[in-house]
Amino acid sequence: MRRPKKYESGEATQYISRRAALRKLQLSLNDFRRLCILKGVYPREPKHRRRAQKGSSEIKVLYHTKDIRFLLHESIVWTLRDYKIFAKKSNRDRAIKDFRNLKRRLALFPEIKLDHIVKERYPTFIDALKDLDDCLTLLFLFSTFPSLHLIPREQSNLCRRLTIEFLHYVIASKSLRKVFISIKGYYFQAEIKGQKVTWIVPHYYPFKPQSRQEVDFKVMSIFVEFYTIMLGFTNFRLFHGLNLAYPPQFPSSVLQDSEESLKDEASFVSDRIAALNFELLRTDKVQEDEEELDIDMELLEQDGDSKRIIKMKQEAQEVSRLRTLFKGLKFFINREVPREPLVILIRSFGGKVSWDSSIFAGSTYDEADETITHQIVDRPSISTQYISRDYIQPQWVFDCVNQRQLLPTNKYFIGETLPPHLSPFVDSKRDSYIPPEEKALLDPSLIETHAQSDDDSEDEAEKEEEEAVDQELLDAQLQLAYQQETAEYKKYGGPDGVNEDEEDPEDDDEDDDEEEEEEELDEKTKRLQEEKQKMSVQSGKVHKVNKRQLHKAEVDEHRLQARMVKPRHRNLFRKLIREKQTKEKEEWLLRKKRRTHEANEKEARKTAKREARKEAAAAAAKASKLGK
Repeated sequence: MRRPKKYESGEATQYISRRAALRKLQLSLNDFRRLCILKGVYPREPKHRRRAQKGSSEIKVLYHTKDIRFLLHESIVWTLRDYKIFAKKSNRDRAIKDFRNLKRRLALFPEIKLDHIVKERYPTFIDALKDLDDCLTLLFLFSTFPSLHLIPREQSNLCRRLTIEFLHYVIASKSLRKVFISIKGYYFQAEIKGQKVTWIVPHYYPFKPQSRQEVDFKVMSIFVEFYTIMLGFTNFRLFHGLNLAYPPQFPSSVLQDSEESLKDEASFVSDRIAALNFELLRTDKVQEDEEELDIDMELLEQDGDSKRIIKMKQEAQEVSRLRTLFKGLKFFINREVPREPLVILIRSFGGKVSWDSSIFAGSTYDEADETITHQIVDRPSISTQYISRDYIQPQWVFDCVNQRQLLPTNKYFIGETLPPHLSPFVDSKRDSYIPPEEKALLDPSLIETHAQSDDDSEDEAEKEEEEAVDQELLDAQLQLAYQQETAEYKKYGGPDGVNEDEEDPEDDDEDDDEEEEEEELDEKTKRLQEEKQKMSVQSGKVHKVNKRQLHKAEVDEHRLQARMVKPRHRNLFRKLIREKQTKEKEEWLLRKKRRTHEANEKEARKTAKREARKEAAAAAAKASKLGK
């Protein structure tokens, strides 16, 4: 039996370096990177790097050997090799000026087909929906890009068309559940076939090319090449599930890439938003409001009234109400408000929306329409207002969706200070810091807002100040009366002219009788009184907690825990303690920041009230002078 040599088995044979993989596949580095992205093959980190690298201590990029063997049988490898052959032959034709042969070669340009890779990576439709988050985020980003060196205009147009189709499905199925505004963009979450899909729509800014190549657009473009095929398959399946025609048919004036729209970025974005404000054609020729299916509810009723079943029923009822949240409402968006997220939200929950037709295309009714219920404005004042509608700020729409109910509009009027915009993506039962506004939403008993409690505390402080002033005046008057009374007492010997120092013999006799009666009490009565005193409820004493002793006890307990940990687990224990300390520090900093912010706001309100009172007093004095 042959003795096995070193590094011929075990971890050394499970990994292969990138250089060896390139030699095995006979590809260039760019082609190998493209192939790995399309097939979903990524570098791996071995448990023992020196063994995997066959004794070498150099840091190398390692892949699983079975993954590289898997790539050997891929048909795309031959297409990538055909690219090399095509480049050589076309360069030769250009060099010898054989344009006839060059034209023939360009017509036979090799194309990569990725359909089989999508089916291979996602065997079922649910698998594709689970991996849809990154796909949508990247395609929404590329749909806003202009034509760049490594991003052709056709690719950004394809991304725009696919994302609009997906948004139309979300609007038609009413599957949107959560939304949040952040500095990165607008976070959306939809529930599709029982799977939660989250993506980001970036804020619209005019594109500014970067001087330094900080982002590798070539690698991102390879991801987009795969994700466009994947989203095309997904949209096809989703549209046919709702009996919608695919590809959707838009009006002739929308999404027509002419020279003017490609040059003007504002009109390019306007066409994308206008395409969201149209109803799609259906294959069954029946336009009905799709309702939530109650088939599962009938099955759940057979299981009894367990907590899990009751919770699922409540969730289903909330979702059914959320789907028709804006039904019967008509919105009008002013020109300064970002329209794309608002159009998605309003149409997803049954509302109607429009804007100024003289500035943007795709509007369905004018501002003068009397049936408009809400006008979304993002400016401090507006010249012409209608009594029949509410003028609100854009945050009202987002907060209504997250709280799943129509909120009062008085906190969102023009010029009002908006309430904090809370994220619906955080866990309500987390151990970290929770703002008081979020606690008020979770606990109905804490409905009173923080601002109202601050106003009450300020009013109480003002009342206390006024009472303190009145008390000082009363004390001064009592002191003066006391001084006068003592002077009269010294002069006349009492209020009736009798000196109280003289003793009355009748009073002494009465005192003696009372003392004798007290001594005559029976011992049995005394015992009964003592027993009653023992059985009576007495007021408790306040126990002061010594913080130093508590901290010392916690430190001692932590030291004992550290001693009990095994040596091989000490690093893990230190890591857990470090994470705990970091969380506690973050929570402490957030609480400190909140206290400072509240103190500054309170001081600003007090100052504003004082100034208002001074102005009112000055105005009253001026009016009294004029009256005289």
